[in-house]
Amino acid sequence: MNPRPKILVVDDEPFNIDYLEQELAELDYVTLAANNGQEALDKVQTDAPDLILLDIMMPVMDGFTVLAKLKASGSTRDIPVIIISAMNDLKSVVKGVEQGAEDYLTKPFEPTLLRARIAASLEKKALRDLQGLYLKGLEREMDIAREIQMSFLPPSLPKVDGWEIAAYFKAAKEVAGDFYDAFMLPDGNLAIVIADVCGKGVGAALFMTLFRSLIRSATIPDHFTREKNGRVIAPAVRLLQAIFLTNDYVFETHGDTSMFATVFFGILEPTSGNFTYINGGNEPPVVVAKNGAITLLDPTGPVVGAMPKAVFSVKEISLEEGDMLVAFTDGIPDSKNKEDEFFGRERLLHLLQNRNTTPTRLLDKIGAQLHEYTGVSEQFDDMTLLLVKRIG
Repeated sequence: MNPRPKILVVDDEPFNIDYLEQELAELDYVTLAANNGQEALDKVQTDAPDLILLDIMMPVMDGFTVLAKLKASGSTRDIPVIIISAMNDLKSVVKGVEQGAEDYLTKPFEPTLLRARIAASLEKKALRDLQGLYLKGLEREMDIAREIQMSFLPPSLPKVDGWEIAAYFKAAKEVAGDFYDAFMLPDGNLAIVIADVCGKGVGAALFMTLFRSLIRSATIPDHFTREKNGRVIAPAVRLLQAIFLTNDYVFETHGDTSMFATVFFGILEPTSGNFTYINGGNEPPVVVAKNGAITLLDPTGPVVGAMPKAVFSVKEISLEEGDMLVAFTDGIPDSKNKEDEFFGRERLLHLLQNRNTTPTRLLDKIGAQLHEYTGVSEQFDDMTLLLVKRIG
């Protein structure tokens, strides 16, 4: 059962308070009273009224000041205020409405009109309260979704002798379509993935979890059996079987959604430094050699999930001591500043020339530069980087 609405009457004249209380007596309201502006603010804090009938000309604190303080506070700005005042000039009426009053009645007022305005104001407040509860519920659901989605990212990156691995991830919204992954295979090799699902928001986030799960599970065939024999499978075979399964499953099962992902997917043999990869429509990762030379790993196939039986090719490079591989999604170069200018690939390549530092520090520096560049501009896309460096 809903509680009876509480109405706070604020007036320095006891006669006016008594009169208003009598007008409201036959209605199902709880009435409260305050004799000046400061007392009104105090009662708002202690009694949380649903509506305020506010006089303007009062000692201690006038009604306009009370109204300004109410609307300046997040906890009280949604309380509807009806001004009831002898000040009937247009300037005062306009000032009250501009400061956020729900309505403005001049004395003497028509009781029937007052009752109608009160009922309308309380109905609007009830709708706002319901909307507020609904939005809080949505926020909580989004918090849960974000927590679940974050669990799909690796809680920590693998430790591999002779290698350093670091990641940077910043979602544009509560949930993201980007993801990265790094995990050890049964044969001792390291698999890395960075991907960007098309679209934004919850839809992209749901498909992010699907792509990530399919790729990881299909890369390790033992996931589909009870055997854990650590079979030796060539990196190229692992990559192709995982990308084919993921592509065909997404298209055949969810083709009507037109969802797809750009995917960079590779397997590193830590001892030799051989790195085998597929680039399914992702931004070309960058290999920065010890001497500063730049190599781009261009796409070797289309985006994943957009077409049936898509053809992907596998390529291989060798990473020597001091070489650094940096994979990233398009949210990095496509970030914009307040002048609507892109951060760009060249600016990123310049930052990557700072090779005499750890991957974690380098990504921290890139993140700081992105933050400084974009400033207060709204982040419209997820930003993800994954860096692998050979140190021995």
